[in-house]
Amino acid sequence: MSRLKDVSLPAITAGFVAVLISYSGPLAIFFQAAQSAGVSEAMMTSWVWAISLGAAVSGIALSLWLRVPVVTAWSAPGTALLVTLFPGLSLNEAVGAYLTAAVMLFVIGISGSFDRLVRAIPPGIASAMMAGILFQFGVGVFVSLESVPALAIGMLITYLVARRLTPRYGLIILLLVGIALAVGLEGASLQGVSLQLAEPQFIRPEWSWHATLSLALPLVLVSLTGQFLPGMAILRTSGYDTPARPIVTVTSLTSFATAFFGGITTVVAAITAAICTGKEAHEDPGKRYVAGVANGGFYLLGACFAGTIVALFTSLPGEFVAILAGLALIGAITSNLSAFAAQKDHLEASVITFVATASGISFLGLGSAFWGVVAGGLAYQLLHGRFVISRGRRIRES
Repeated sequence: MSRLKDVSLPAITAGFVAVLISYSGPLAIFFQAAQSAGVSEAMMTSWVWAISLGAAVSGIALSLWLRVPVVTAWSAPGTALLVTLFPGLSLNEAVGAYLTAAVMLFVIGISGSFDRLVRAIPPGIASAMMAGILFQFGVGVFVSLESVPALAIGMLITYLVARRLTPRYGLIILLLVGIALAVGLEGASLQGVSLQLAEPQFIRPEWSWHATLSLALPLVLVSLTGQFLPGMAILRTSGYDTPARPIVTVTSLTSFATAFFGGITTVVAAITAAICTGKEAHEDPGKRYVAGVANGGFYLLGACFAGTIVALFTSLPGEFVAILAGLALIGAITSNLSAFAAQKDHLEASVITFVATASGISFLGLGSAFWGVVAGGLAYQLLHGRFVISRGRRIRES
């Protein structure tokens, strides 16, 4: 009964806006991954159902349990990684990699080693790898100028104006204006969009070293450094001294369950979390957990009508999804470029990581994210490791 008294309209609104922003931006990356994999609309519906359900269950459970506005979502940088791997990676192998990543995150979560593990990764290299993965999405905005110049220019101007006038709701405005431009300029039809309940589809997992090294390991790395690390930082800067152990553990268990239906790793939200943890959600920090519960509730609604969401996106031009995803990731690209540029002590190793990852190479069956970390890690050790080479002799650094 006391929890009912904590319910407020601002908290519910904050939860709704956070979900709407996720569906406006990061979901576009998911559709781009589906286009790369060549999956059916029914399978795509299962994917959206799984990622929405994972965010709903974990967000509601953690917010009620910890009495903290824990906002969860699917891994946006992990989804971006998928685009670079499909169709060379089968859907069954991807599910196997999801399960492997979930187990690894569970071990990290239950052992309480999250903070120690993150400290072991040079921050510049982690940020450079993420920047390299996301960079090609930003490039996609301008590549689209060749085929749909009016749509690309219109959405770019809308993005910039919205960022200037109302940055918090910029992605929502971009989505709505982008849909209007797609209908008006490109002849897209929304007649096939109607309420459709989702029908989950089970996917049999397959394990391979290729999927483990190219997807599972980078997925764990980007989830820890690109989602859990900033997500936990947002909670703590908002006054919530919440341990990472229960959050990483619960989200990894959720990830394991939803993986069988195409759901990529469930993580702590980084961008949308700030909406539910600030004063806009509630003046009293102790009552902002309602925003986390509301966020999960709206995700649950999205899971039920995942078919409608899929129908909306599939009725729009493919370039629309590419432009929306690229513009939605501009902020993430900027923050990661700034983050690795700020690490002056190992900037050269970070740049090598960025260039190798952004190249999009596939060597020995392994993706560019893997080789980016390998190249950057090797550069870091040779340039800043315990030993240096001087005149043919190995000398211990003082």
